Amino acid sequence: MIDVVALGEVMLRLDPGEGRIRTARTFQVWEGGGEYNVARGLRRCFGWRAAVVTALADNAVGRLVEDLILQGGVDTSLIRWVPGDGVGRTARNGLNFVERGYGIRSALGVSDRAHTAVSQLKKGDVDWDTVFAAGVRWLHTGGIFAGLSDTTLDVTEEAMTTARRHGVTVSYDPNYRPSLWAGRGGADAAREADLRLARHADVVVGALGLAGTHPGQAHIGGDEVADALTEVAGLLPEARVLATTLREVPSAGVNDWASAAWSPRTGFVNGPRMPGLHVLDRIGSGDGFAAGLIHGLLAGDDRPGRLTTACLERALAYGTAHGALTMTTPGDVSMASLTEVEALMADGSAAVRR
Repeated sequence: MIDVVALGEVMLRLDPGEGRIRTARTFQVWEGGGEYNVARGLRRCFGWRAAVVTALADNAVGRLVEDLILQGGVDTSLIRWVPGDGVGRTARNGLNFVERGYGIRSALGVSDRAHTAVSQLKKGDVDWDTVFAAGVRWLHTGGIFAGLSDTTLDVTEEAMTTARRHGVTVSYDPNYRPSLWAGRGGADAAREADLRLARHADVVVGALGLAGTHPGQAHIGGDEVADALTEVAGLLPEARVLATTLREVPSAGVNDWASAAWSPRTGFVNGPRMPGLHVLDRIGSGDGFAAGLIHGLLAGDDRPGRLTTACLERALAYGTAHGALTMTTPGDVSMASLTEVEALMADGSAAVRR
């Protein structure tokens, strides 16, 4: 039995630690991917049974990624293995070089992901009816996977519509990446794709990414968030929850971190605020938020028409705390425990626990 399925690319992350990519002599390896990170957080921190649907080239690098996924406790039985040709002409595995920011220097990501095995997935490659007939409760996917190619956009829609038909709750995170849309219509094409897919979602994480006329159009201040989410709700009349993180970045090492959400039943709801949060590695924090939010909704009463303000506030608290703790450790994925998350929710203290 699987509770949560994530659909997305899993890349090998290469991290130079405190150094720079351009001068590195050694890298530490992790696995990571916007959609996968959510499933892993739900499995390792919150205890839900999770699986990932992806594709990997069947070579030593692909098997390394598999080994890292297995260490995270995520089920690998739904991975599609593509024969390699020795040099990656036909299919390869994605690499993501990431250096942490510090002070006035921003974090930097350099992805090497063209022609990957997962970008070549197409409709019909996955038997979604079989996947969702086995008792799955939640599907999570997003705009990173959808933006890999024209065929992955179709696969995303196929998965979402099939999940809805089986009564599976669907979440979608726009997660706009300009590099994925360069030469393919840019921000306008990304917005068109996001709206097409988000209309099949029950829960939209990162919903502020759909405000305005194109992704990243303008910075939305704290006093404008409620109106912006209401605007997005008008575009997505079937959405049950619209959620977002809120971040101000005085420096790469100190962020003001908060969250908010909207639902038809509760209206606008503010989440916790954590000003002056010290950051070691911010990559994956939004995915950490999504995992905590989903946990809160799964553990509460998230049925249509039954969502209460208290349930949504608690889901935001889980998401905000888990995302904050994800920023305190290196790598894309969460290293937090449920005990740590709930302790932060309770008192926000960093005092030593013995």
